[in-house]
Amino acid sequence: MTAQSDCVKPFPLSDLESHLWEAANILRGPVDAADFKTYVFPLLFLKSISDTHNEEYLAVLKESNGDLEFAQFSQNYRFKIPENARWTDVRTVTSNVGQALQKAMRSIENANPNTLYGIFGDAPWTNLAFLGSPCLRRYEPGKEI
Repeated sequence: MTAQSDCVKPFPLSDLESHLWEAANILRGPVDAADFKTYVFPLLFLKSISDTHNEEYLAVLKESNGDLEFAQFSQNYRFKIPENARWTDVRTVTSNVGQALQKAMRSIENANPNTLYGIFGDAPWTNLAFLGSPCLRRYEPGKEI
């Protein structure tokens, strides 16, 4: 045994599940638990598809020795991600965040009609009474939301 493994204490699965559930409740905020997946899954997929596209872009650049023109060919990617529809683009928005999310999701669906159309669902991202921009903005420690 190493010195590090001597210090590690088992963490019961039930404790982990409890902590994760509490974290999810904090993140859920004003959204009803039954509606939570309506919002979380689309956000997770938007983040995932954006990250995948970025990884594919870097791989294409490496493979082509930095050929930017070659990197623009859509056949280099699993999905088309239009300009201003990537996670990083949406993350820079500070007002009308719901509208920016909805626009990004719809443009991705429209760019990939045979594979992704309707994938993001129909959450009311622009209903400010239900889910306003402060709920959707990035959390920054020490900064009031």
